[in-house]
Amino acid sequence: MNLLENISKNIYSLDEKYINKAKERLDKLIKPVGSLGKIEDICMQLAGIYGSEKFDTSKKAIIAFAGDHGVYEEGVAPDPQNITYLQFPNFAKGLCGVGTLSKFVGADVVAVDVGINCDHKLDGVLDYKIRKGTSNMAKGPAMSREEAIKCLEIGIEVAEDCIEKGYKVIGIGEMGICNTTPSSAIISVIGDCDPLEVTGIGAGLKKERVAHKASVIRKSIELNNPNPNDAIDILSKVGGFEIGAMAGVVLGCSANRIPVVLDGFISYAAALLAYKINPKCREYMIASHLSAEPGTQKSLEIINLSPVLNMDMRLGEGSGAALAFNIIEASNYTYQNMATYDEVDLGK
Repeated sequence: MNLLENISKNIYSLDEKYINKAKERLDKLIKPVGSLGKIEDICMQLAGIYGSEKFDTSKKAIIAFAGDHGVYEEGVAPDPQNITYLQFPNFAKGLCGVGTLSKFVGADVVAVDVGINCDHKLDGVLDYKIRKGTSNMAKGPAMSREEAIKCLEIGIEVAEDCIEKGYKVIGIGEMGICNTTPSSAIISVIGDCDPLEVTGIGAGLKKERVAHKASVIRKSIELNNPNPNDAIDILSKVGGFEIGAMAGVVLGCSANRIPVVLDGFISYAAALLAYKINPKCREYMIASHLSAEPGTQKSLEIINLSPVLNMDMRLGEGSGAALAFNIIEASNYTYQNMATYDEVDLGK
């Protein structure tokens, strides 16, 4: 049995006993029942994930993966492809969006190269390169089935390494010029909808080019004919190495009973793949924010997730997940420290 099979078979539902215990405490806090909304939902979810009435969420990390894409040659992105390797070291250095926000919230960033189109090792970046970018999905499969499994297993391996180091909350992020294109393709296949419905401007594509981008995705799906019920087939036909690795983190965290905080649009495509492999992993997901990309709503509806934040963000990188860490910490702090009616005399 390979690592992917072993992990996917060892994902179990949350512990209902501790969800109920958390609800009992939340209902006793000096407030109207249910009045803290998603703060209460997060606390009950964490109790069920950890299987404990009390838990420590202070040690946090964003695992970010980077890869390039052969479909770039179809003119689906406005920026030079070398921005991927120029920008990605800044994840580790704390200079980009997710790096800066992670510093602010006290989280670490683990940067992993799974397929950047360069020959040299990048400063501060873990080298798990499969190859220098996927193949052009508009001309054939983006990768082989073996490569699809490999990127999923890299995500599992890196997640488990972080868990062994004591991280209790893990977010996912990414970098890869034009990776909204394979993300839209994944969502289109799983959501059974036309690509135009779930395709947006990405990192700044002119609106008049969105139809072209959607047509490239449509052509890629028609050519490769991915099986909508087989996540590995979808990933291999129209996916990306970094998207598969993020899906692997979702699976790895779920099997090890660690909450995984999704970022935005691209991470939702990864979450859909993980969900297709084992639907129970949805119980371990926390959706950070409502990305401005049009395919976001479709993917969230399929997984049945409600984002914590709505910030009109579309940066990616893991930036939304980093912001959500503070909400998770605030939820836990409130749950642990707010008084109950039994502890306070309100003159009743």
